[in-house]
Amino acid sequence: QVQLVESGGGVVQPGGSLRLSCAASGSIVRINAMAWYRQAPGKRRELVASITGGFNTNYADSVQGRFTISRDNAKNTVYLQMNSLKPEDTAVYYCNANVLVYSGVSNNYWGQGTQVTVSS
Repeated sequence: QVQLVESGGGVVQPGGSLRLSCAASGSIVRINAMAWYRQAPGKRRELVASITGGFNTNYADSVQGRFTISRDNAKNTVYLQMNSLKPEDTAVYYCNANVLVYSGVSNNYWGQGTQVTVSS
């Protein structure tokens, strides 16, 4: 019913920047909260940042001050601007969205993930 497609991952040197995008499409009435998670090898998936429909944001302590989450409701898209990247930011980044669909139900959807590698 709803598809999330991420883009913008890649390889960057420590101190560099990347911008991730996640576009939602399908049977969307309204997108509620959107978020970015990440999962490093051998570790559990963790919340990186979230943004509500009212544009309230929340960040993991490890990225506070370096990452910025934003959204464009007209494009059903959420972004993650990542600055001052560190090797420990290396992970697969996943987009998540809570979406009200035409059936009247709100469901959580996940993107396929995009790899971010921070290495010199």
